[in-house]
Amino acid sequence: MSWHDKSASTVRLVTIDAERSGQRLDNFLLAVLKGVPRTHIYRIVRKGEIRINKGRRKADYRLQIGDVVRIPPIETTAPRPPAPDLTWLSDLILFEDDFLMVLDKPAGMAVHGGSGLSFGVIEAMRVLRPQARSLELVHRLDRVTSGCLLIAKRRSALRGLQESLRAGRFGKDYVALLQGVLAGGPRTVDAPLLRLETVDRRVVVDAAGKSAQTRFAPRRRFREATLVDVRLGTGRTHQVRVHAAHLGCPVAGDDRYGDPKANAAWKKRGLSRLFLHAARLSFPHPATGAAMDIESPLPKDLARVLESLDG
Repeated sequence: MSWHDKSASTVRLVTIDAERSGQRLDNFLLAVLKGVPRTHIYRIVRKGEIRINKGRRKADYRLQIGDVVRIPPIETTAPRPPAPDLTWLSDLILFEDDFLMVLDKPAGMAVHGGSGLSFGVIEAMRVLRPQARSLELVHRLDRVTSGCLLIAKRRSALRGLQESLRAGRFGKDYVALLQGVLAGGPRTVDAPLLRLETVDRRVVVDAAGKSAQTRFAPRRRFREATLVDVRLGTGRTHQVRVHAAHLGCPVAGDDRYGDPKANAAWKKRGLSRLFLHAARLSFPHPATGAAMDIESPLPKDLARVLESLDG
């Protein structure tokens, strides 16, 4: 069964204002053409059906004030997936104002669609907040990681938050359970990370990679594991997981960088996913400059695992 977006049945010309300035073309189209599959949007951009100032542009083009975007009638023969019930996500908002929101992302939910997923957190929030035209992710979390996820509600807020990230004015703190006993006190792993061009996009410690720093501070030691507080100095893909494995103490339940035998034992203890939680975000508010400090409590499934270790 094919579907047709009636709201996009005629050519539209959209003039970019200050709020949209600086936004990538693909993100702009995903927000404007709600419900149109991501793959279809990239296809029409590649084919040149989207025009900016009567010319072709790539998906990563940054829109400028005054640009005129021509959006053709959108029709696709792809089956439209049923819209999931997303209202429960509203209960997971830790903080929200006119400029930003912090969501307590559940483990197992991707931050954005793609790779066979029609919906992620950002697509879901655009459905729940249709009046917010410029919802964008400020940073990302792995699909298997839970906790604080920051979303900008205005382009100006996104620019301010990203500038704070670049300037090192962001605090990103995690709680992790590491396999094995991490002896000694706090230590910082300073090891460059390289993402391989493989199917699973594995990340390795490699001198050719990008600089990455992670601080691990043991909070509690168990017979076969160590609960640690983690602070990121940089925000590389899989950074905590790869640096923990580099220490010889991979994150418990890590099916990519961990030990399969140890993970099987963790499953028997009730750990069905990665024990990594984004527990806290601290940053200056992009509009007021006020110090923001937002925390997410440890999820119940992870707390139960710690209780089993206590026993």
